[in-house]
This record gives sequence, structure tokens and C-alpha cells, in this order.
Amino acid sequence: MTKNTDREKKISKAKIKEKAGKKDYDFFNDIIQKGDVRDIITMLSKLGKLPSDFNSDIFLKLIDHDSEKVRLLAAKNLGKVVQKNDLEKIKNSIDNEKNTDVVRELYSAAGRLKKEGNIPILMDGLENKSGKIVMQCIRGLLYHKNNEKVYDRLAKLRNHPNEIIREIVDRELFSEYKKSEEKKPHPHVYKELKNKLVLGDSKEVLKRLPDNCIHLTFTSPPYYNAKDYSVYRSYEEYLEFIISIVQEVHRVTKEGRFFVLNTSPVLIPRFSRKYSSKRYLIPYDLHPRIIDLGFDFVEEIVWKKPEASAIHRNGGFYQHRKPLAYKANHSTESVVVYRKNTHRLIDWNIKQYSDKIIEKSKVEDDDYFKSNVWEIAPSSSKVHPAVFPTELAENVIKFYSMIGDLVMDPFAGTCTVAEAAKNLKRSFFMIEKEKEYLDYAHNELIDLSKWQKESSFNYLKFNEFEKKVNNLE
Repeated sequence: MTKNTDREKKISKAKIKEKAGKKDYDFFNDIIQKGDVRDIITMLSKLGKLPSDFNSDIFLKLIDHDSEKVRLLAAKNLGKVVQKNDLEKIKNSIDNEKNTDVVRELYSAAGRLKKEGNIPILMDGLENKSGKIVMQCIRGLLYHKNNEKVYDRLAKLRNHPNEIIREIVDRELFSEYKKSEEKKPHPHVYKELKNKLVLGDSKEVLKRLPDNCIHLTFTSPPYYNAKDYSVYRSYEEYLEFIISIVQEVHRVTKEGRFFVLNTSPVLIPRFSRKYSSKRYLIPYDLHPRIIDLGFDFVEEIVWKKPEASAIHRNGGFYQHRKPLAYKANHSTESVVVYRKNTHRLIDWNIKQYSDKIIEKSKVEDDDYFKSNVWEIAPSSSKVHPAVFPTELAENVIKFYSMIGDLVMDPFAGTCTVAEAAKNLKRSFFMIEKEKEYLDYAHNELIDLSKWQKESSFNYLKFNEFEKKVNNLE
């Protein structure tokens, strides 16, 4: 206990910062020479910001240490004070180092020098098999991209096997950072689209919408041949139909905004006892096609339902308990979050709103879902055979939109998303081809209490909607 207390006093953060400020190299060399790995790690971990003329020899002594943790921390600190004369030692250490994290930090240290002398080392690093090391070298070389040889070498990485490296090179060397293509301010909502229930075919309605007009889409498309309203000649035809809708969703989605898709595997009953049933993993079959359209994957939410509401497939196994014949009860669905591809970070989207809107939109309740497993009971409807609960829609909307945003569902059903959007002071745009469902939703929305006059909504047939969108404001 006493030894530990003495050690903590001797190498406390305050003590280390004080000695670093005074450039008391004897203090640091004494710790290194005594060789206690714990003390060396503590020293390196607590150094913080260093004077620009701090002697880098302290760290050069340690980048070949027996401890990987010491080597890693030494390389990180070396980057703060690296000098041109250090490059040869860094190169030798890279050649002998097997830990990719340490190698990456050594390349980072070389890159921070920002002098032409570091170009050969960083160019060599582009040949490394590790994508994270190559990306670190790219970061250092971009400082020299006006150098013809550097530019030509980086340009060749446009054909690199790693998709992230290809994207970085394409963006940094070949793409201009364009202004937003949106004609209206980012928070803008066309009044002709605000709080509308449109009776019509999703694809035809979407085609009439202008580019960049929707802030958030949350939908659960019809499952493959699971209900009478969702019958397709083949699974491929079904996937192509869903993707044709998502393609339009991508076009109408504002820059950097979200598309959230609720799907789950579907079971097709067997033809007869001589055949097996067939299961289709819809969310995973759709995923690569959605990425190809220009959406980036953000998050997979697992919607977990109570065990009592699970689709029961375990009955036979429960009786006989024979291996190989196990089938799990299905109690989850997939909620996948995508963001429209953009070079801008989420911060850009947030900054398009006033401080007042941002403050009002904050998720204040402490019981929000902190993991990607959301335990929410399912809902049922006397009209629609497959509805998702309002709670699910409300969570998606409050996490992925701001107050006043326009939320769309191209497969609206009985318009659960509209109800959730209204509850959270968002506007909605719903598309549904089945008149029975939309009539029911219309009546339900009328009956909802606390409906504000300024939030009035319209039920439009397709031809009525077409007339409205001809003169958008």
C-alpha cells in the first residue's frame, strides 16, 4: 500500500506535467532506467501536451521497448515533438515492428513532421496490407498532394481493394466540395406536402415529389407473399420492387438525412410433406442493394418483442428434442438505419437549424434506449394485418429528426408514422394504395385529441395530389 502510494505521488499527472514543462529530462530518464513497466506506462499516459522543443530522445528510447503498450504510447508521444533527425530511427522501428497499432502510430509520428523528408517513409507505408496503416499514410501525404510524385502515387489508390481507401482518395483528389444542391433551406417543408395522406401507388406518388424534400423516411414494406396485399411472382421480383421504391426515397431525401427500414425474415410454407419450408432473410438481401443506391449504413436496431408474441416454430423440437431439427421462436425484427451519402458530417445537418429548434428537439427522457435492442410490445389492428407499434415509430422519429421536419412513410398502412410524427411535433407525408387503410387512418387522426388547428391535414386522391405538387412553395 505504501509503495503504491509513493509511486502515485512520484509520477502523478501534475508532477509529470510540471517536469515536462521544465524539460526535466533527468526525471524522465530516471523512470526509464529503473525499468518498471508500470511506471513507464503511467509516465507516457499522463504526459499530455508537450513543449514543441521537448527532446524526442525520451520517446525514441522506448519505441523498441519489449512492452507493446510502452511502444504504442511512446510512438503516440513522439508524434507531438517529432524532428527531422528522428525519421531514420522511426523507419528502422517500423521495419522491425509486428504490432499494426504501433506501426500506425509510428507512421502518424512521421506524418506530423509535415516536411518533405517524411515523404519516402509515408510512400512506403502505402504498400502495407493493413488498411488503417495505409489510411494513416494517406493523411500524412495529403499535406504534400501538390507534389507531383505524391499526387500521382495517391491517385493510383483509386483502384485500391479497400473501399474506404478508394472513397478517401476519390473525395480528396477528384471531388469538389460542392455546396448543397438543396434549393430551399435545409429545414424547409413544402406546404403542399405538409401533413398529407395520399391515396395512390407509392412509386407513382414518389415520382411526383421534388428532389431533397424529405427529412426522414420510416417504413415497413409489405413482406414477400406473406399477406394477400403483397403477392409477387418471385422473390427477385419482390426485391426489385422494394429497391425501386428505395431509389425514389433516396432521390427525395435531403442531404445527409435518414432512411429507416423495418423488415424481418419471412417463412414460405412447404409445398407438401416431401418438401422443406423456405425462409428469406429480407433485411440482408436488401442491404447491399440499398448501399449501392447511395445510402450509408448507420445502425441496426433489433426490435425485440415479448416471448408470448413470438412466432412459434419450436413446438416440434419441444416434443422430441432431436438434434438437427431445432427451430427458434422468432421474436425479433430488424430496424436498419441508413443515411443519404454525403461528405458532410451530422454536425452540418444539425447546424442548419436554429438553436431554439435544436433545444426543443433534444431527447430529454432518461429512459431512452441506450443499446440497439429495443424491447417494445407489438400492436394489432382490426383493419390492417401487420402494423408496428406507435412507440417504435416515436423512437425512430425522435432520434432521427428535428421538430418541424417532414417524415414520410411510402407504405403507410393505417398511418402509425403519421400519428407518431404528430405526437412529436413533426409534419408527415403518407402514401398508401389501399383505400380501406387510409380511410381508417383519416378517421383516427381526426379523432385524436389535442390536434392543433395549424396542423390540419388533407386526404388526397392521386389526381388531387398531382395538381397540388405542380405549384410547390
